[in-house]
Amino acid sequence: MLIIENDAESGPGLLLDWMDARGITPVVVRAWDGEPVPANIDGHAALVLLGGGMLPDEDERSPWLPAERALLRDAHGRVPVLGICLGGQMLAHEFGGEVRGKYGLPEKGVTSLTVLPAAADDVLLAGLPSSVWAVESHQDQITRLPEEAVLLMSSERCPNQMLRIGQSWGVQFHPEVTATRVRRWNPDRLRALGFDPGAVVADAERYAAELDKTWSTVVGRFLSLVG
Repeated sequence: MLIIENDAESGPGLLLDWMDARGITPVVVRAWDGEPVPANIDGHAALVLLGGGMLPDEDERSPWLPAERALLRDAHGRVPVLGICLGGQMLAHEFGGEVRGKYGLPEKGVTSLTVLPAAADDVLLAGLPSSVWAVESHQDQITRLPEEAVLLMSSERCPNQMLRIGQSWGVQFHPEVTATRVRRWNPDRLRALGFDPGAVVADAERYAAELDKTWSTVVGRFLSLVG
């Protein structure tokens, strides 16, 4: 299992606990810190691309992104792929969709997601209720899906919350984020985006158990695909 970190503040979080419970030892590449992104997925059973504050093609700002996109293309169709936030946007971008920066209204903290009918036979989502909670932290979003993508989840502010292309999934939200991480978010930045920092933290704590139950199940199904 190969995990690519794009930002010091967007680590794998709960993913490590869920992997450990299944005896999976990941290889974590801190691309933001200069660690080289592998040229291909050889030797790894799955790929996870984590979040970051940049757009999928902001190569000047984040010079490792071309290598990460090449790795995604190599992995797609060979191993299961999970892209989170920036990683999900990268999946859409690479296969013909569109991602726009600071588009629409931002989402921060616990947010209600609508599980769409297409999720009923998705191997990760089958059996979920029609609405679930997830932690959000973004201003950028996918504004057009690739033609071959299946849309699985939406929210009021962001229609394209989760997509699937083959055995590659992209999510705009953060299944790996804990209330502990939310408590570290900059309160001034939250206020600037129109959110009450106290309410954001309180919601993360209030829904912590439900969030863990939902996303440990979904991510656990992804991990079960790892051969």
